[in-house]
Amino acid sequence: MADDLTSADPFGGSLRPGTSPVVLAVDMMRAYFDPASGLCLPDDHCLHAAARVLGAARQAGVPVVHTRVRYSAGGVDGGVFFRKVPALRALVGDGPMGELMPPVAPTDGELVVVKQYASAFFGTSLASTLHARGVDTVVVVGVSTSGCVRATTVDAIQHGFVPLVVADAVGDRGPEPHESNLRDLAAKYAEVVDEVTAVDYLAGAARGADR
Repeated sequence: MADDLTSADPFGGSLRPGTSPVVLAVDMMRAYFDPASGLCLPDDHCLHAAARVLGAARQAGVPVVHTRVRYSAGGVDGGVFFRKVPALRALVGDGPMGELMPPVAPTDGELVVVKQYASAFFGTSLASTLHARGVDTVVVVGVSTSGCVRATTVDAIQHGFVPLVVADAVGDRGPEPHESNLRDLAAKYAEVVDEVTAVDYLAGAARGADR
């Protein structure tokens, strides 16, 4: 035990994904893909990768959960966060910027969690819902890597889930925050995997359920 505690590499341990995953699509709203929005990403690569991961989950019978942000009039339920990020004003009410993008739109029966802050777990019933379903692993796709994806991933591990962040299927306002946050998440909070690995894992979870 003492040798483990004094290891030359104190980070970078590995987490083994479980057999009961969920795919969590974080905030894949029009606001992140429409140039008229102050939140718009430089490209939509992550949107299409996320759509493929969601398709693999559905084919495998793995549940999919979506999140979106919505504020009441004046952002009264957004608190200091709403004041800090002026671009969030586009997400007041049910305007077009809050719509989930068609390639990742929910299908019948898929849960949509409405939130006001960065983490999908903060102030929502998400953790209770996933625990009640016996989920042990959360496969994270969505936006943004340094914001809501990161906050959600940290909270996932704090709630006892193994987080898998799909690097190809998350995006940010630029390469630096995207890449630096993926490195830090991989060091401390999650397994960061590529799209192919995530799809293979979801297919394997389905095969395991059939045995």
